Amino acid sequence: MVANLARVWSARLIEPIARFLGSLGLSPNAVTILGFFLTVAVAGVLATGRLLLAGLLLIVTLAFDAVDGTLARISGQTTRFGAFLDSTLDRWAEVAMFVAIVWLYLRTDNDLGVILAVLALSMSLLVSYTRARAEGIGLECKEGILTRFERMVILILGLVAGQLIWALAIIAALAGTTAVQRILVTWQGAKATK
Repeated sequence: MVANLARVWSARLIEPIARFLGSLGLSPNAVTILGFFLTVAVAGVLATGRLLLAGLLLIVTLAFDAVDGTLARISGQTTRFGAFLDSTLDRWAEVAMFVAIVWLYLRTDNDLGVILAVLALSMSLLVSYTRARAEGIGLECKEGILTRFERMVILILGLVAGQLIWALAIIAALAGTTAVQRILVTWQGAKATK
């Protein structure tokens, strides 16, 4: 419910921002790259232990991350490479965030935090991998309870509320569940197309 509410409100803000960036002459791919570097900068803030600040900045980068696709759509510049670049840099940005958390917890000798951060990262990547492999065999697979947007919303809530351990545990569990869901959906789709 929180993720759906966030999507509705962000959609009202995204299109004007996309139009503004387009008026500055930025291409959708440039916005994608800029958003990636902003997220890496937020990961740097997170690695220093400033969780609240990182959470607030991540809200901005999450909204910014949605701008590139909107800009591509409203400017008629949608391309297959643009979609590939966006998806790839999203994964890299996610890795940067979780590596920053691992670094933070290694510095503070929080073994549980390290384990949960590695699990959350692994399960998150498996969600993306299962979709990519399904598409690689010609099946669409977007199903699942925890897409990247929802993972980032949970991470933001954990950072802002000072409950990062709980957020990581939820992400790890639900992302793992999503990966299994996608395996089952792909299995059913593959059976149906025999």
